Amino acid sequence: MAKKVTPLMGQYNGIKAKYPDALLLFRVGDFYETFGEDAVKAAGILNITLTARNNGGDMTELAGFPHHSLHTYLPKLVMAGCRVAICDQLEDPKQTKKIVKRGVTELVTPGVAFNDDILQSKSNNFLAAVYFGNISIGVSFLDVSTGEFLTSEGNSEYVDKLLQNFKPSEILFSKQKRRQFSETFGDNFHTFYLEDWVFQQDYARETLQKQFGTASLKGFGVEELESGIIAAGAALHYLGETRHDKLGHITKINRIAEDAYVWMDKFTIRNLELYHSHQENAVTLLDVIDKTISPMGGRMIKRWLALPLKDQEKIMERHEVVSFLIDHPEILDKFQMHTKRIGDLERLVSKTATAKINPREVIQLKNSLEAVVAVKALAIHSENNALKLIGEQLNDCPALREKIKETLFEEAPVNILKGNVIAAGVSTELDELRSIATGGKDYLDAMLEREAARTGIGSLKIASNNVFGYYIEVRNTHKDKVPEDWIRKQTLVSAERYITEELKEYEAKILGAEEKILLLEQQLFQNLLDWMQQFIGTVQHTAGLIARLDCLSSFATQAKLHNYTRPLLDESFDLDIKDGRHPVIEQQLPPDSPFIANDVFLDRDNQQIIMITGPNMSGKSAILRQTALIVLLAQMGSFVPAAAVRMGCVDKIFTRVGASDNISMGESTFMVEMNETASILNNISERSLVLLDEIGRGTSTYDGISIAWAISEYLHEHPSRAKTLFATHYHELNEMTETFERIKNYNVSVKELKDNVLFLRKLVPGGSHHSFGIHVAKMAGMPQQVLHRANRMLKRLEKSHASEELTDEIRKVSKEEMQLSFFKLDDPLLEELREEILDIDIDTLTPVEALMKLNEIKRMLQRNASMRSKK
Repeated sequence: MAKKVTPLMGQYNGIKAKYPDALLLFRVGDFYETFGEDAVKAAGILNITLTARNNGGDMTELAGFPHHSLHTYLPKLVMAGCRVAICDQLEDPKQTKKIVKRGVTELVTPGVAFNDDILQSKSNNFLAAVYFGNISIGVSFLDVSTGEFLTSEGNSEYVDKLLQNFKPSEILFSKQKRRQFSETFGDNFHTFYLEDWVFQQDYARETLQKQFGTASLKGFGVEELESGIIAAGAALHYLGETRHDKLGHITKINRIAEDAYVWMDKFTIRNLELYHSHQENAVTLLDVIDKTISPMGGRMIKRWLALPLKDQEKIMERHEVVSFLIDHPEILDKFQMHTKRIGDLERLVSKTATAKINPREVIQLKNSLEAVVAVKALAIHSENNALKLIGEQLNDCPALREKIKETLFEEAPVNILKGNVIAAGVSTELDELRSIATGGKDYLDAMLEREAARTGIGSLKIASNNVFGYYIEVRNTHKDKVPEDWIRKQTLVSAERYITEELKEYEAKILGAEEKILLLEQQLFQNLLDWMQQFIGTVQHTAGLIARLDCLSSFATQAKLHNYTRPLLDESFDLDIKDGRHPVIEQQLPPDSPFIANDVFLDRDNQQIIMITGPNMSGKSAILRQTALIVLLAQMGSFVPAAAVRMGCVDKIFTRVGASDNISMGESTFMVEMNETASILNNISERSLVLLDEIGRGTSTYDGISIAWAISEYLHEHPSRAKTLFATHYHELNEMTETFERIKNYNVSVKELKDNVLFLRKLVPGGSHHSFGIHVAKMAGMPQQVLHRANRMLKRLEKSHASEELTDEIRKVSKEEMQLSFFKLDDPLLEELREEILDIDIDTLTPVEALMKLNEIKRMLQRNASMRSKK
């Protein structure tokens, strides 16, 4: 027998069945309630009380919070990875005797959010979609809070790199591709599965063309990206599924052109710690260089960092603007002063399109556009052509600003329900209602004066009570003067009370004025938002230009603060850095510890590969990283931390810096190292920059040396002659310079003291032959007992290493000569020694093994001599 449920829970169950994957916030009166498993989950995340309610005899878990606290609790649920369906009451409970009609008005997910408490001002909140095509993988990125929409396609490595760069909050893909997605991109993303039919080309094209109001997608430069289009269509479809149908701010889609930007694989992005770090409290490059003021600029500089340019002309245009701003500090200061007054134009105009903007934010939009007026004038009148062009394109939208100014009070509240939003003079009806609501006493006084004059009754009084409402009171002595059009309402001992048609109408106005004011203000505000839709594209374009100016101003500020210089770009393949510095490390050092700058020169003809040796902790890895970061900053359009840089543009940056285990995927440190290195060797080009650190250390010494040697040889002999820095602790690799003409040895210098070592961190020509590992252990606080033992072992090994000549001599002795030398021995021992020597593989014998074998033969002879003396 089916269990009975209450009408309310029956309604809840029906709505919940439509959103099984979402946590349902169910509006009941003044509360949002959650039930069952949702209640248990919500109580745990929000730290609210978990109770229960009677559901037809059964108890159901219940947890809730006041509806006005939604903005407090919703972000916590979404940031915990929940998809949240908000179910509201769709009618006034007072207007129905049945159960209140309810329905989901919005589905908020990690990748689809407008709430300011969920979003980070300087970071995009991307929803990504991935489509596994037959030839390529399509990927799209959509930020519904700004309207930015991007798409691309390529192999799994390229798409993986984009996912690492854009860090989407949520990724969509076909339900049938769950295993393939996990195997290709891992399980570290918030994901959601869509039905396979969503990922169809015709449906995707139709969805996109309908959104943009076009007959094709050729105008966006994405027409040939079949897999990319399918991914983009899936993302747009998902917005419809999540009840986001007001999308007027999504006006275009841009292609991420793979060949326009410097290639960095996911390992390089991770190793260089550009904007994320696996180390707790680590400082990233973005933390150091981001001096942007506006939210739009903050988001753009992160994009520039993820996608450095390859086009020399575009890079130099950015350099020109930065140089101009440095040379004209008064203009830079004014730009930044005005930029501080500009709010988040992209998100404000997106809220306008989706009708999620409040009155105060509309005023903020107007004020931001007024600040654009000053920026525009400053840019147009500058002496830099790129700045002038930006100024000419900036649109401060005078008509929009004037309309907002005329329509809204300057001090408009956040919540439109609080009233006093629409300015006086906008609506005659609204002005009259406000006059009634706020000026009732004046109106009644005027009416009283008029009626007293008409009737000749000087003692008239207008008052009100809860029973009869407003009335005119006449004392009995003047009853005979009451006009015929007055209606008697109540008789008292000494007076009578009347109403008039005018008073009756006024009473109705008074009683309904507040409610009418509220409804009329909402209507007028919505009319304003509807009118503002025509400016969405214009404001978005202006926001992009302001972001660009903000980024270039940030580069100029950084250059001034930290003595950066303009890099000189040419058509060569050279990389010539004078006194280069690590942009992050130099700012973390104490004032009394200046950063040691270093020169690096690489070309394709004479010094293609620099082999850097030196002790641990001497700064080899820092030199590798700073070289990559200097190149990357230069091609972003920034100045660089160096005395001078001359370089040809780089098209790919590869780094294999630092150990990175992937044990959870069943891969060792060495396996990960080899995967990353293989990726580099299979993708190098003539304009690549390759940075390798301690390759081969994850395996045995001889394996490691062999692999490092073979990799260096491969890079040297490869037709591309990729510029390479190779840091290693294998001093044996110093010998490569004797065979390979474009490999040069450098070392990070060290000054040896009596019982210690001083790291000078200076790169100098020549190889190093010491690792100073025990000194590093001492600096790390290793116990003295361990240090003493290590020193003793080191001396013993160095002594045994000196015996290698003896090993070579052993290898020269033939087996026959060995046999003749034992003619005086007993036959059994001779046979035993003969077998022992014949079993030796001289070609693979190591020095240590040779010494051990000699020692073993020595013991056999000693035993034989002892036995003979006893006899």
